[in-house]
Amino acid sequence: MDIALESPDQPEVIALIAALDAYQDSLYPPEARYALDLTALMQPQVLFAVARDAAGVAQGCAALVLSAAFGEVKRMYVQPPARGLGAAHKLLGLLEGTAQARGCTQLCLETGPYQPEALAFYAKQGYQRCGAFGDYREHPLSVFMAKTLG
Repeated sequence: MDIALESPDQPEVIALIAALDAYQDSLYPPEARYALDLTALMQPQVLFAVARDAAGVAQGCAALVLSAAFGEVKRMYVQPPARGLGAAHKLLGLLEGTAQARGCTQLCLETGPYQPEALAFYAKQGYQRCGAFGDYREHPLSVFMAKTLG
């Protein structure tokens, strides 16, 4: 898998985001979803990474919203046929490395309890459960995790 920072405003990437939305819609009610739309993903403080297979087809994506206090991982998704090939690990690695190079020392994320694979993946990458951060409130359908970089 080739991983690079790209614009989310591409038909293939928009399709990935739509697939992620459909998946999350099947698990959580709208009030428990904190997704960023395309406009938000295109803001200057957002890093957006895309994983492409050997044929150049987009198979996964992830975003990182940088703030003065921390970076927030958002929109992490890999197509089911491409799972287990290291794309998620490489996507997250690129975002973490770029964030650290920009002086960010803390990454946070919000996911849900009905995604055990995501929870296990993030834990394996060194993320630990924590309390709500930023503008989030504690919610039974939210799991908050954080990792110190460096």
